[in-house]
Amino acid sequence: LPERDRAELKRRKLLLEVTLKSFWIRRGGAFSTALARPQTELTPEMISTGSWRRLPFKPYNFSSLGLPPSCGHLHPLLKVRSELRQIFLEMG
Repeated sequence: LPERDRAELKRRKLLLEVTLKSFWIRRGGAFSTALARPQTELTPEMISTGSWRRLPFKPYNFSSLGLPPSCGHLHPLLKVRSELRQIFLEMG
């Protein structure tokens, strides 16, 4: 359409412009149909045989925080002390 006609149709809301994107997906050099899990542990057998050199290892994440401990609780007297402290702080 000419620019003038297209602008007129857009103004009258009779034309809707849509942008389509397309991608080409091809097999890369590391393409494989078999799923290989990376190793997470280095065993003494791997070191003695030298097989660790050709195995993929999972990278370490040194910035992760880890799991919080799931056990432990405050002693009942410590709970009472914190409650009393809170009461006194509220009283001023």
